[in-house]
Amino acid sequence: MPLLRNKIIEVADVSLRYERLPVLTDIDLTVFKDDFLVITGPNGGGKTSLLRIILGLQLPSRGAVHFYREGQLAHNLNIGYLPQKNVIDSRFPITVSEVVFSGLSGSKKIFSRFTKKEQEQVEKMLLLMGLAELRDRPIGQLSGGQLQRTLLGRALVSDPEILILDEPSSYVDKAFETRMYDLLGEVAEKATVLLVSHELSRVTEMANRVVRINKTLEEVR
Repeated sequence: MPLLRNKIIEVADVSLRYERLPVLTDIDLTVFKDDFLVITGPNGGGKTSLLRIILGLQLPSRGAVHFYREGQLAHNLNIGYLPQKNVIDSRFPITVSEVVFSGLSGSKKIFSRFTKKEQEQVEKMLLLMGLAELRDRPIGQLSGGQLQRTLLGRALVSDPEILILDEPSSYVDKAFETRMYDLLGEVAEKATVLLVSHELSRVTEMANRVVRINKTLEEVR
């Protein structure tokens, strides 16, 4: 049993309703440092809604989410987030490199310049994602797999302490999917991972915990 001082996220009695329809009901979930937590469940079961509540992108109808660092309440954590591709507006006029740079902008003041070190981080990530030759291409001209790799690069570029991924294998070709899971294995050695997936064969081998969400939560492993 992990020590309570190692908890970093606490989802406490969270419920969510849309026009009286229950989306999530009485969710209690504690995430511990170094967890590789896989969240599974049917379409419409509330998996993405739970991630959005954890990220502060969606307010729950009831309950709260708390962050911790070294056993003490924390205002926020360094979180990298890979959303589902279908929530991205590919018409937005932004290039591949600008998307990856945006993964470093959370801690910067408006109009601050990126340092040489940060520029090197982005260059390294573009190479790692196989996107160096596409750096100046608008995202509207990318294939689904190229856009997914761009978004993964944005999620990873800040070396987050928590990585949250929503269906990361969607649209990715099989060759890069293998590489992606290798990368996640490396990331999991130094960060906590929360991953939503329907494809459980590979990720369950990597996970130390699996939960199922279908409006309520069931701990599978």
